[in-house]
Amino acid sequence: MPDLLIELFSEEIPARMQTRAGEDLKKRITDGLVEAGLTYAGAAALTTPRRLTLAIEGLLAESPTIREERKGPKVGAPDKAIEGFLRGAGLTREQLEERDTPKGAVYFATIEKAGRPAAEIVAEVLEATIRNFPWPKSMRWGSGPMRWVRPLHSILCILSDEAGAQVVPLEVEGINAGDTTSGHRFMAPDRFSVTSFDDYAAKLKRAFVVLNPADRAEHIWNDAQNMAFAAGLEVVEDKGLLAEVAGLVEWPVVLMGQIDEEFLELPPEVLQTSMKEHQKFFSVRNPKTGRIERFITVANRETADNGATILAGNQKVLSARLADAKFFWENDLRVAKSDIAQWTRALENVTFHNKLGTQAERIDRIAALARELAPVTGADAEQAEKAARLAKADLSSEMVYEFPELQGLMGRYYIEAAGEDAAVAAVAQEHYSPLGPSDDVPTAPLSVTVALADKLDTLTGFWAIDEKPTGSKDPFALRRAALGVTRLILENDLRLSLDRFFDSQLIRAESAINEALPEAKVLDLLEEIAERGVFGAAFQTVKDRIDDLPAAAFLELEKKVPDASDDLLSFFHDRLKVFLRDEGIRHDIIDACIAMEGNDDLNLLVKRARALNEVIATEDGENLVQGFKRANNILTQAEEKDGVEYSYGADVKFAETDSERALFAALEQAQADIEPAMKAEDFPKAMATMAGLRGPVDAFFDEVQVNTDNDILRRNRLNLLSQIRQVCSSVADLSKIEG
Repeated sequence: MPDLLIELFSEEIPARMQTRAGEDLKKRITDGLVEAGLTYAGAAALTTPRRLTLAIEGLLAESPTIREERKGPKVGAPDKAIEGFLRGAGLTREQLEERDTPKGAVYFATIEKAGRPAAEIVAEVLEATIRNFPWPKSMRWGSGPMRWVRPLHSILCILSDEAGAQVVPLEVEGINAGDTTSGHRFMAPDRFSVTSFDDYAAKLKRAFVVLNPADRAEHIWNDAQNMAFAAGLEVVEDKGLLAEVAGLVEWPVVLMGQIDEEFLELPPEVLQTSMKEHQKFFSVRNPKTGRIERFITVANRETADNGATILAGNQKVLSARLADAKFFWENDLRVAKSDIAQWTRALENVTFHNKLGTQAERIDRIAALARELAPVTGADAEQAEKAARLAKADLSSEMVYEFPELQGLMGRYYIEAAGEDAAVAAVAQEHYSPLGPSDDVPTAPLSVTVALADKLDTLTGFWAIDEKPTGSKDPFALRRAALGVTRLILENDLRLSLDRFFDSQLIRAESAINEALPEAKVLDLLEEIAERGVFGAAFQTVKDRIDDLPAAAFLELEKKVPDASDDLLSFFHDRLKVFLRDEGIRHDIIDACIAMEGNDDLNLLVKRARALNEVIATEDGENLVQGFKRANNILTQAEEKDGVEYSYGADVKFAETDSERALFAALEQAQADIEPAMKAEDFPKAMATMAGLRGPVDAFFDEVQVNTDNDILRRNRLNLLSQIRQVCSSVADLSKIEG
């Protein structure tokens, strides 16, 4: 079985595209070969800035011969039908075979497709792959229609076995496939021939090309660490930058340079970001001081002066970049120390969303909500409002304008420079978190408060203007915001009624959208919601105290706000199901808890779901669910048939059997134990008590016929089933449990 080696050699491929391009080359070639009948033992794709390489081992030398049998028209069918069948099969009438079938004599054709040599198939598949390669961006050059990410120079394509190597005949837009490639652009540019993958990899290494990107990355990281360690420093780890730099060089040469003394007092994050974004440099930190003092750069060649000239040029360019950063830093510090509030005022001219107003208006809403949330999170209300008003001030700073990824972090520096408390300054950096499922969650009360307010304002605002996620589209990252709120609540063990805060923030968003809403009435309504915690009663109170007819826009809130709030809560419940799925909690168990009162308290909801999940996992819990469903089904059918509700209480004096009397006693005891446990939110105890009913319920159904001919006994037993439903439903809605 021969091995196949392909190399597509071009001008430099952007580093960010290389990994995906290697995967696409491997998939398209291997899929095409297998579809044509050529199987293989293994395949590997490797990339450098100038080449995409694919090595396939154990390829079949030719595709197998295939025999296919086709059923045709009946014997005696019209000539046109038979001729059409013959054209499709590529046969003559003499080659057809007549066979008797239950429906009469029928023509059959046996079509044999001879196998083809591997070289012929490889040429077809590779040409189609090159012409239709899925580059994110591509270009044309010369006069032909050929498109590639950068000009394609050569194609290496050989099949090799014990007998030697064979060039696969192939031509694409004037480029003929061959068995040669080129080494490093500067250090070994001459072309050379290869006979196999091992020969190819060995000769490339001698020509100063490290073919495997993982090997290049490992070499860079090891050399960088050794250089830093020798100087008593450490390299700041950055896996993304390492992968990118490994895609910029074919022969990595690691160099360490100095940062001018005048820039060492810049915040380390500023130095790190500037060097990474502009120069692709690694930062080297002093572990004793935390300062960034040096940098690591990776050259693509060895030089006679051991990189001294390269380093000198890099340091010159870096100094110019850092001079800009220093200018921004010093200017921003002057503003922060004199009047940081001017940055917040500047946000009055920055639109957040054309339907939701400016960034400054959004900050007002967040600050108001933060003040309301403070008692729940344990934060000081005055401090929470102040922190919320300052948290986004750095969006107007020159540094964040230059480096948007530093938003929040720079705010922390600037707010501290303005003389504010460190806890208030920390909010600027921490209120954006968590940004994803693995991001750290803030724990400081002020940071938690503003983080919740920020995310809740985002969600309620876009719900108010009906810009909700659809399918896979979520342009405003609302799913991420909901997950952030969920994690903030659960990981900080917060107890809050989301519905109440949805209502107040939806009203603020509606006020921003609709100028016709009377401001005084809106403020009255917000005060009533804060006092009552319930939108309906608060709205009715405000409406009743108005002598003249309220504005139509105000009256619309009566329906619009509850509808949006309910829909947003459903969205949170859906996100919660995804979040808890990693814990092994099924969606139907969560549904059983969502059906209970207080389902807008996510902490309460999750505790209930976790307790129910543990009980359902036991044999008693599983069997109790089946007993509950049996009782519920019998009861529901009887109530529909009789047209009455059996919920008036069963009487033990009508019990005929020991199992019936035992169930009466068990339900009475369970109700006495479950009620205080639920009030104390001791869900494990309540769930365990409920599961303890399994034995009495099973015994009851084993011995007792509910729908007996005796009407008195039947009604009493149906009312007893109603007690089972009532006791179990006080813990969770078991009818939602599947299976």
